[in-house]
Amino acid sequence: MQPHLLLDVKRTIYSHTNPKATKTLVFIGGIHGNEPAGIYGLQHVIAAICKHKLELQCNLYALAGNLNAIQKNIRYETTDLNRLWTHENIQKITSQTTFNSQEEKEQAELHECIQDILNTHSGTFIFIDLHTTSSETIPFITISDSLKNRAFVSNFQLPIILGIEEYLDGPLLTYINEFGYIALGFEAGQHEDPEAVKNCETFIWQALMAAEALTKHTIEPLNVLPKNFLKVKNLGTFYEISDRYHLKKEENFTMKPGFKNFDTIQKSQEIATSNSTTINANVSGKIFMPLYQKQGDDGFFIITEISTFWLKLSSMFRTLNLHHVLRILPGVQQDKSNANALIVNPKIAAFLATKIFHLFGYRKKVLKSEKWYFIKRD
Repeated sequence: MQPHLLLDVKRTIYSHTNPKATKTLVFIGGIHGNEPAGIYGLQHVIAAICKHKLELQCNLYALAGNLNAIQKNIRYETTDLNRLWTHENIQKITSQTTFNSQEEKEQAELHECIQDILNTHSGTFIFIDLHTTSSETIPFITISDSLKNRAFVSNFQLPIILGIEEYLDGPLLTYINEFGYIALGFEAGQHEDPEAVKNCETFIWQALMAAEALTKHTIEPLNVLPKNFLKVKNLGTFYEISDRYHLKKEENFTMKPGFKNFDTIQKSQEIATSNSTTINANVSGKIFMPLYQKQGDDGFFIITEISTFWLKLSSMFRTLNLHHVLRILPGVQQDKSNANALIVNPKIAAFLATKIFHLFGYRKKVLKSEKWYFIKRD
């Protein structure tokens, strides 16, 4: 990767407005400071756009995430900036002028920037968060499971992970998704791999084409795209999380060396150690985001492929608005304060598997007062 020379990067890396545009694309890089590939990729694409005076048929913004952590080349200073985007935290930072941490200050500035964009434009909004991983990996996409998100990511021939937000507290994209906007994360490769920057560049160009901001005919003569578009073969398209190993505070966790993202693993296979105790896989599947860095909240995930039949069935159920059926089942009730939420008493509705709620478009599962809260994405 290029030398770490991003000390002068500002919150808004680039902005372009088109009065006739009906779509607004917002790219975010460096929400984790040790993942600069997204910012490099944005800088390279923006330089090409300016050099060739390309006419974008969209509003385009490129934002930097954790400026302080980017300068120090660390994931975060005191708190993960990508775990703070809860409504409680948003209310807190927007009602105060002093902050308890550098990340709170960064969040307040980034939130204000995003709100300004939303207040300035109308139409379709597409948010893309650019990341890299600590382990070796092929490129992939993460989304909350909404039909809007599914439709947009169908433009990319990459593995797509659904519903990771159920296992993470306060990621930026989950917050954005709750307002009905298209939002996706792109993982470009390993932190220090030079290919990660190239993958970010290619993905940004592809996203601009998917949003009809530029045409392939316009871009191809510039020789800015690789001969082979970003494409991963021999892997299923959609995956979901089957298991997660969440780290406890002060836990001495160590992954076994050699795991790469999407490596196939078997149930009971040795995966890692925790405080000198062996950790074995609870289920068979593919290893996902194994932790090979000091900072992080999760040791690893295990993912399994989602069948095409299930995807089509869930699309049909949501299109026909059949989710109302769930509300008449015993142990399930509508949340009076949120029309998109169901409250489920697990003692009464024990027969309802989480997958049933997924089928009807409910994803985020939160435990409050011994009851489950499911949030509808469509």
